[in-house]
This record gives sequence, C-alpha cells and structure tokens, in this order.
Amino acid sequence: MTTKKALQKPDWLRVKAPQQERIGRVAELLVDLKLNTVCQEASCPNIGECFAGGTATFLIMGPACTRACPYCDIDFDKSVRPLDPSEPKRLGEAVSRMGLSHVVITSVNRDDLKDGGAGHFVECIEEVRKFSPFTTIEVLVPDFVGDFDALAKVMEAGPQVLNHNIETVPRLYRRVRPQAIYKRSLELLKRVKEYWPRAYSKSGLMVGLGETDDEILEVINDLNHNEVDIVTIGQYLSPGPKHLPVDRFVTPIQFEEYKKYGEDSLDFLQIISSPLTRSSYHAGEVQKLMLAHPR
Repeated sequence: MTTKKALQKPDWLRVKAPQQERIGRVAELLVDLKLNTVCQEASCPNIGECFAGGTATFLIMGPACTRACPYCDIDFDKSVRPLDPSEPKRLGEAVSRMGLSHVVITSVNRDDLKDGGAGHFVECIEEVRKFSPFTTIEVLVPDFVGDFDALAKVMEAGPQVLNHNIETVPRLYRRVRPQAIYKRSLELLKRVKEYWPRAYSKSGLMVGLGETDDEILEVINDLNHNEVDIVTIGQYLSPGPKHLPVDRFVTPIQFEEYKKYGEDSLDFLQIISSPLTRSSYHAGEVQKLMLAHPR
C-alpha cells in the first residue's frame, strides 16, 4: 500500500508573521479568564491577524469534542463531562475587556448533553449582553443531532447571526463528517429563516477534500434554496498526518469564480471566498452587512 505524497503548499497560502506582542496580550487575557478559542484549538491559519486585531472566536463547552471528524484538530473525548457554570460570565467579561463590537461564540459538539449545550449557549448570550450590551452576537452552532427544540432555545435568546457550517459536499460526508447528515444541516438552516426571519443565517464550507467544482456549486445552490444569507468558502488545510490529506489546492481565481456565481446568479447577501477564508474570519464585516440590509 502506498501513501499519497503531501501536496506542497502554494505561495498564495503564505501567512504573514503574526504580531507577537498583540497576540500575547490576547492570549494572556484568555489564560487569565480560562477561556478557549477555536483560533487556538483548531490551529486556524489566521490566528496572527485576528489576535493582532483584538478579535477571537470563543469556543465554549470544550476544549474536547464528542465527535471525531478526521479533518478537525480539536481533541476528541466522548465521555460525559459537566459544563462549567462560570464560563458564560467569564466569556462576557472577556468580550467587555477586549472591547469587541462583534463576537462569535462557537462550541464543540456535546452529543452527551440532553440539549446539545443549547442552554449553555443561551447563558453565554445573556452574559455577553450584560457585560457588553452593544456587542452584536454571532453563534456558530452544531447540528444538535436534529433536536430543533434545542435550536429554538438558542434562537429565542436573540443572536443577530446564526451560523452552522455545511463543511463539505454530500458525497464526502461519510468520510469527512461521519456523525453528521447533510440534509439535517440544511434543515437547521432552513428553520432559522422560517421561524426567526430577522436573524441573519450563515454557513461555510471547505474545499480541497476531494470534491469537484460542480459539487461546490451544487452546495451553493442548496444553501441559496434554504435562504442562507452569508456563505464562506475556504481552503482545507490538513492539521497533521493523522488527519485527512489535502486533495487539491484551489486557486484564488477559482475562489473568485465561486463568489461570482453566488453573488451574480443567486440571492445571497454576501459570499466570502478565498484560500484563507474561515467561517468566523473577518466576522466583524457582518456588522456592515446588517447596516446595509437592516431587519
């Protein structure tokens, strides 16, 4: 059996050296408040730029996940672990101390919890509002194993943006997201717009896992059909040899083609498509979108 040789990373994926002083201040605050970020846990390539700009995507209920998706660098732990009741308050304090105008709150999958952690999301939203009432809130949620009562619990807390990543094309779900279901994720996004039309819905996907460009366009069409407002598309980068390898590096020109197709032919408010795009990268741009398209 031969092992596929790792592809060489192209020049357009080179990341500028981070500003260590600014990163250090944010990292120290996170240590002080005992908080996790997806920036660190998932080895995001934009950590330097985001930390240097004083922004972060907070990872609650972690750092370990009850699912073992082979593309993801977050630790796997299927055991039942109690939630930290002080985490929401510490999160609210961090948002206030960082002076964030827009915050992204995401979580690991907690399939061991009855509501998938929806109640904890609500507490985090409430604490951010107490500490920083003018901060807009984006939540990046798991699929709650199809429990739409859990989704309703989160949405009734009033986040301005509900993000749930579709991640990849349906053909690759068994390999990339073995515990997820493509149609279930689409249904979650559809329900957001049906029952909470004032919220902005958002989803993201990775390319370079073995999909074709036509399959990517089909997913874009599916997201549009389910009334998703914002789509992010970025290059998959393998965290290490134990994870799925990169099948191809998509060129910046092709990323522009994805964007052009979605914005010119369909009804999205925004498509952010580039090699280094991540679901919460430049999330503050959502505020500009909300001002341009108020609800």
